[in-house]
Amino acid sequence: MSTCPALVMAIVNCNEDSFYAGSRAIAGDAVEKALRAEEDGAAIIDFGGESSRPGSSYIETDEELRRVIPVIEAFRKKSKLSVSVDTRKAKVACYAMDAGADIINDISALADDVEMAPLCAERGASVILMHKKGDPDHMQDAPVYGDIVPEVIAFLLLAAQKALGAGIPKEKIILDPGFGFGKRTKHNMALLSHLAEIRAAGYPLLAGLSRKSFIGEVCGRSAEDCLAGTMAANAAAIMAGADIIRVHDVKEGVDLAKFLYVLEEMRQGKQ
Repeated sequence: MSTCPALVMAIVNCNEDSFYAGSRAIAGDAVEKALRAEEDGAAIIDFGGESSRPGSSYIETDEELRRVIPVIEAFRKKSKLSVSVDTRKAKVACYAMDAGADIINDISALADDVEMAPLCAERGASVILMHKKGDPDHMQDAPVYGDIVPEVIAFLLLAAQKALGAGIPKEKIILDPGFGFGKRTKHNMALLSHLAEIRAAGYPLLAGLSRKSFIGEVCGRSAEDCLAGTMAANAAAIMAGADIIRVHDVKEGVDLAKFLYVLEEMRQGKQ
């Protein structure tokens, strides 16, 4: 477990297609949602204009720009909080950084757009490199792995090496095992139970578990009704060394991270 509280990244989806309705917010509503998340203790706001839920498809670059850039610009006028943009497109990343974003959260691990890695290196952005198997439109059709934990670790380390080769400093690289992206429940649970092995690779780790369908399957609940399961999964991730948890429910995530941090401090005799 980290020697400092895990950071909470708040999800603000600037679209009407994301899998969890509570995360959807358009234009001014997205700005207000982000400001509320900051008040609730979020350390990072992650804005996304394109849904990557199972079955979703790419949207046009101009549409993604229309959805997300005005929101980042408006939020930045009111806040200095760290801003992430969830995008696979270098043009969107470029405009987002112009608007004030400092993290690029790329579910393709910089692979979908050849201009993404050099752009992030040139602009000094931090990058989140995520593992996925297949593209969102078909990724859940029939995902198969031999041994998922070493396969995901190998993928992420190769992605990190490519980022380093493009000139992105190691301290600006964050790894994400990609819970729910081309993975069945058994795959997600295996990754969660071995998360410490991914953290041991030496890069900061992000866990995006919030209200994912596999949690609902384990608990027998819908995405709208699996907050307790999400908190349990996030607790497991933090205790395994996750540095960032990406959440829909900010207050609960912040309380969880604080509680586990204080508990660890007491366990080590520091309080």
